[in-house]
Amino acid sequence: MKKTKHWLVNTLIVILLLVGLTLVFNKPIRNMLMTFKINSYQVSNFSVEQLKNNKKAKGNFNFSQVRAVDFKSVLASQSVQNLPVIGGLAIPELSINLPVFLGVESNQLLFGAGTMKENQVMGQGNYALASHHVFGITGASDLLFSPLQNAKVGMKIYLTDKTNIYQYTIGKVYSVSPQDVAVIEDHLGQNEVTLVTCTDAQATARIIVNGSLSAQYPFDRASKTVLKAFNMKYNQL
Repeated sequence: MKKTKHWLVNTLIVILLLVGLTLVFNKPIRNMLMTFKINSYQVSNFSVEQLKNNKKAKGNFNFSQVRAVDFKSVLASQSVQNLPVIGGLAIPELSINLPVFLGVESNQLLFGAGTMKENQVMGQGNYALASHHVFGITGASDLLFSPLQNAKVGMKIYLTDKTNIYQYTIGKVYSVSPQDVAVIEDHLGQNEVTLVTCTDAQATARIIVNGSLSAQYPFDRASKTVLKAFNMKYNQL
């Protein structure tokens, strides 16, 4: 009887220890899993033809269906393959280099930025992208759109489909309520980019980073600095 009781106590201690370790380390593990996928989907890993073919996929543009970032969703998404990468987004001053996916399906937004409207074209109209603000143990990590909280007017945003580079200059950084969807609408005669993410873990408001198209040039004529920005890898170790 005593041996059985002793075994049960030890087993309970081990279980509690494992649960405690999971609670402590689930966010670092989650971020490492996300980092692996983000790096694998970066635009540098895709050809021009692959990007063009992915544009033919059927995108999901229902933002209300997007799930929050958590350990369970990231773990489940590891088996998802062939997400439709159509380009890349880089903001060198914020150390952002993300794949651009067609649509805002939940699995896509765990590993990059998603187009918020159907038939968006880089360099034309208001090219709107959304992604998550990822929070770590003591605050936001550097993954996805978390660094947008440090965006400043004058910073450069680069988009590419590996045919052209589209350079935008940030002109406005502000916050709006989740219901204010007018920020992603096109404005007559203006070519812009609008980046959208949450301000906090409770998603009480949205950070909006808006830039105007300031240059466009062929991908093969890009400077080494810009090309380096699209080859930057994330490291959570």
